[in-house]
Amino acid sequence: MDFFSVQAWQVWWQGFYAANQTLLDVTGMAAMMLLFIVVLLVMIAFILLFDRKVWAAVQMRRGPNVVGPFGLLQSFADLFKFVFKEFVMPAGANKGVFLLAPLITTTLALGAWAVVPVNEGWVFADINVGVLYIFAVSSLGVYGIIMGGWASNSKYPFLGALRSAAQMVSYEVSIGLVIITVLLTAGSLNLSQIVAAQEGGIQNWYLFSHLLPMAVVFFISALAETNRPPFDLPEAESELVAGFMVEYSSTPYLLFMLSEYVSIVLMCALMTIFFLGGWHPPIDVAPLNWVPGVFWFILKIWFIFFLFAMVKAIVPRYRYDQLMRIGWKFFLPISLLWVVVTAGYLLAFDKLPG
Repeated sequence: MDFFSVQAWQVWWQGFYAANQTLLDVTGMAAMMLLFIVVLLVMIAFILLFDRKVWAAVQMRRGPNVVGPFGLLQSFADLFKFVFKEFVMPAGANKGVFLLAPLITTTLALGAWAVVPVNEGWVFADINVGVLYIFAVSSLGVYGIIMGGWASNSKYPFLGALRSAAQMVSYEVSIGLVIITVLLTAGSLNLSQIVAAQEGGIQNWYLFSHLLPMAVVFFISALAETNRPPFDLPEAESELVAGFMVEYSSTPYLLFMLSEYVSIVLMCALMTIFFLGGWHPPIDVAPLNWVPGVFWFILKIWFIFFLFAMVKAIVPRYRYDQLMRIGWKFFLPISLLWVVVTAGYLLAFDKLPG
């Protein structure tokens, strides 16, 4: 082969790719997934810092400001602290299940991102049942929490795990009904098509339509689903110290906390997709539509998380009976009613998607 011939190199590459197409495709997909996870985890590190800064600002104090300029490296310092701390396992714990629980929880939290489109065509699995996939994977996350609480062989983590299971199951019902109203309006279970249905500017976003009450229900239910204040009863700091995580330390504890924040950012992304037009700009005019869609998507995620952080800083913690009452006696009837109202509205005004 002539090493100085571009055509010869093209012929060689075509032959090499044809012979190793499957291996190269799998390797390329794995590299892209690894890059996506790294970017996601770095963003979560800064979101965690942002959460602490917002809380500090509301309480009129500085927040993290020592590690790195303006405290920007605080989350990375916490990472190294957890990784190098001594790992202690209770003597009576079921060792296999005890170690498996945080791994399962983190894997499921990251796996749900496989069908989330961050831009037009930027999705690992653009399946037609993406909503069902996310609902199924997020529902399985409760098993990791139950396993962690049970394997600790202590009544306090087990009580925290039971609390968390009841809370997550309760609010998944209202979230599922909210999603049904979105699906009726968009006419698709594909997340990319739900975003495409809101193209054209802020006036087409579902947040500013008949789905506004469902956006509020989804936001509050997302707080409860991800154990965010004022619904952080599974951690139960005043009663159970740390809930189902009380016996965990070092890296396993870090994995539980990481999975919690991955799930929080996922809920922010889903609210962006369902109600805020995904990667579309608020006004479809230049120069706003010159900005890549992924930047609009990330900006909306940060905005939703800012609302999460403000709720954490302002709203006092609920009692557990109040938490369950809101889910079953308030959100469930409203969501059921709004499914019927949405279907009737779309049928009466001939707005059913084709």
